[in-house]
Amino acid sequence: MTTPPALLIAGHGTRDDAGAEAFRAFVRELGRRRPELPVAGGFIELSPPPLGEAVAGLVERGVRRFAAVPLMLVSAGHAKGDIPAALAREKERHPGLSYTYGRPLGPHPGLLRVLERRLAEAVDPSWDPAEVTVLLVGRGSTDPDANAEVFKAARLLWEGRGYAGVETAFVSLAKPDVPGGLDRCARLGARRIVVLPYFLFTGILPDRVRMQTEEWAAAHPETEVRSADVIGPEPELLDLVLERYEEAVKGDLRMNCDSCVYRIALPGFEDKVGLPQQPHFHPDDDGHHHHGHGHTHSPSHAH
Repeated sequence: MTTPPALLIAGHGTRDDAGAEAFRAFVRELGRRRPELPVAGGFIELSPPPLGEAVAGLVERGVRRFAAVPLMLVSAGHAKGDIPAALAREKERHPGLSYTYGRPLGPHPGLLRVLERRLAEAVDPSWDPAEVTVLLVGRGSTDPDANAEVFKAARLLWEGRGYAGVETAFVSLAKPDVPGGLDRCARLGARRIVVLPYFLFTGILPDRVRMQTEEWAAAHPETEVRSADVIGPEPELLDLVLERYEEAVKGDLRMNCDSCVYRIALPGFEDKVGLPQQPHFHPDDDGHHHHGHGHTHSPSHAH
């Protein structure tokens, strides 16, 4: 029987120890779910272990083939550039190693179900959904396509669930910010708002969303504001990662390139078209095997 490719989970990284441990625990749970698969996980930045260390660990276990899945909700710079370039670097470090690259998680129906549960946990059971406005708060990116994906998730969450509306905000790098998003909800007539963080695990940024929400609520006592929890290591998330793994192994990849800033000349971002991608060097990845890191790689989601 042919040994299936290993599973490598690529995480963003966080300065929050609890958030980093949540990622590591999630990787361990994936390994328990699929004991026949070697499973490892690493970060692009900020947290140990770095992605290179995770790959080296798989190689030490005899792995020659793996599928990498970015544990990210949207396809921004990390998923489009940093991870593919880092994987190409690891292939150079470990001759004979081969891999396929999966797609980010996206607004999958399973994750929308989890978001719906988080909303239900946050609201008063007596509230009528038609009187509740949701503010979905994403990480925020300099990549307009990534920000647009958060708006897509908001629209999909709104469809068929009966809320007064689902608005969108970002905690960094893009507008509206959290106070601006809450202001918009209020201007639209919202009297009950649930702020829903579009994040997988706890961390510095979700904490900031909650803090900014509490500050705004204190200054606007006429509006009832609740904070929902992050997605967390729910069964739907585990299922989705394994679904992305199977897609990558079978070669059934459907990356969205229609509005990718590296392919399409979006207004104000024309200089990014065709831009070569370089690895994002993790501070814990010494990379002493290769000091000539001047290699550049085209965006890996080329078809």
